[in-house]
Amino acid sequence: MPIYEYICEDCQTEFEKIVINREQEIACPKCAGKKNKIQLSVFATANGNGGSSKGPSFSGGGGGCCGGGCGCH
Repeated sequence: MPIYEYICEDCQTEFEKIVINREQEIACPKCAGKKNKIQLSVFATANGNGGSSKGPSFSGGGGGCCGGGCGCH
């Protein structure tokens, strides 16, 4: 089950929600607003500039699945 990140367009609250069905209605936990915008996850927007990474560190060379720029090597 994926976890999606949302921001409420009414009160600007950021929250996460486990989504079983993409058709389900998502309500803001603070104001119960139904106008929520899905956000890109931190994993989708991680930069590849060689900075620190909170993810696992794997030893070994080569590009692997991501070309080596994501900090997982």
